[in-house]
Amino acid sequence: MEILSVLVVIPARYASSRFPGKPLADIAGKPMIQRVYERVQLSRFKDDVVVATDDARIRDAVEDFGGNAVMTPSSCSTGTERIAAVARERKADIYINVQGDEPLVSPESIETAAEPLFSNTNIDIGTVAAPLATPEDTHNPNIVKVTRALDGTALYFSRSRIPFVRNEEEQRRESIQHLQHLGIYAYRREALLRLASLPPTPLELAEKLEQLRALEHGMIINVGLVSERSISVDVPADIERVLAALDTESSLH
Repeated sequence: MEILSVLVVIPARYASSRFPGKPLADIAGKPMIQRVYERVQLSRFKDDVVVATDDARIRDAVEDFGGNAVMTPSSCSTGTERIAAVARERKADIYINVQGDEPLVSPESIETAAEPLFSNTNIDIGTVAAPLATPEDTHNPNIVKVTRALDGTALYFSRSRIPFVRNEEEQRRESIQHLQHLGIYAYRREALLRLASLPPTPLELAEKLEQLRALEHGMIINVGLVSERSISVDVPADIERVLAALDTESSLH
């Protein structure tokens, strides 16, 4: 098997309408970006990790805890664009996008997203999903759902309930799972640069889901299954959920 080089990129911007300065938010004595960085280093891709930011305060914080950071243009409107900016400067075969607002991201999720790209050259992008936590989540538009083909590749991502099962007895018989998409991506270099260069597509604009741009252009996205869901920090109140999870995690060790 060909040996492929991997770079994990954590996009982190200071500006946020709901939580300005979010990457620097204190979580039990460490800035959130450090928590994310340290979780990535628990994976087998620990040796090549970089934070991509457009703010010197975030760069300085990363360097203070001994991490690697690069400055990217403030004109980058999405994490994908920010990672593509890194890719143009730093060559690798595979780039893994780990969100900078998931301080509890699991190493399993990072590795599961990337692994299929090492064995199947037809796959352009890898990502992960987990079973929905509750039946009520199927109706929550803030939770992105994904449905897969029999070979594990993505058929569609949506904020709506997919698949819609008309007969609940049939759902039990056929073991239909409703899956929550988790925002970790592994890109082949050429797929990343192509995706970042393409304009938004109709389904992407309708659902406000950038991964639909890849599907609309015929890219193949593998969706691996994991057991753990992370906690995204979108607003300051989410910090309390992270702290509670950390307390639970520490009590188990």
